[in-house]
Amino acid sequence: MLDVLHKDYAQQSPIHFNYRFLNWNLDLSCQEELVHGLRGLFTCNIPDSGKLEIQHLSRFSGFSASIGLSGEAEKGYNPVANISGHIGTRILTLGANLAYDLSASSSAKITNNLNAGLSLNSPYLVAAATLHDNFQTLKGSCYFEVNPLTKTAIAAEVKYDLADYETIGVTVGAQHALFPWTLLKARLNNNGNVGGLIQQKFGRKFSITVAGEMNFNEEDKEKFPKVGVSMALK
Repeated sequence: MLDVLHKDYAQQSPIHFNYRFLNWNLDLSCQEELVHGLRGLFTCNIPDSGKLEIQHLSRFSGFSASIGLSGEAEKGYNPVANISGHIGTRILTLGANLAYDLSASSSAKITNNLNAGLSLNSPYLVAAATLHDNFQTLKGSCYFEVNPLTKTAIAAEVKYDLADYETIGVTVGAQHALFPWTLLKARLNNNGNVGGLIQQKFGRKFSITVAGEMNFNEEDKEKFPKVGVSMALK
């Protein structure tokens, strides 16, 4: 569901390499089944973050635990532990997530990292309601598959601040496959950000994505598009 609105767009990690007008990162990930039902995963975004994770999945429940480093541009790297779990069926699922900052300099060990949510799944419609930021923010999202053959789908997401009683974000998006190996995506939010991408796959192992984004609410002197190129090898 969130792939339509967030995955592969022109988004830069807080910590990244810079060469003149180019900002770039390197993503690495791998997974291995340790025993039946238990997987180990390693993900790393160089130089921003990285983590080791263990996942256990069964028919009606799932559990994961991870430990890693999370980067901030001004504060450096903080060790973070994360625990999440869910129970439910193919139709209805209830889950929760807790992140714990292990750094000694952290004054509040658990801050803005306690989340819980409920999701409803059907063949064509997926909807979810989640509480974020220690239950201070409510997020509702939905995904509707228009045509499975062309991967045509639309999605929407709304964020509501429960403390100030106001809507803080609305995002809508869509995707469509022109050809079996060519995917188009576009999104728009209430802050004036418009983004789009085209992703071309070459076989099952390699893909190239060209993405762009522009904020039409910025002043004219600051209004310029962001363009990114990413390559993935599986």
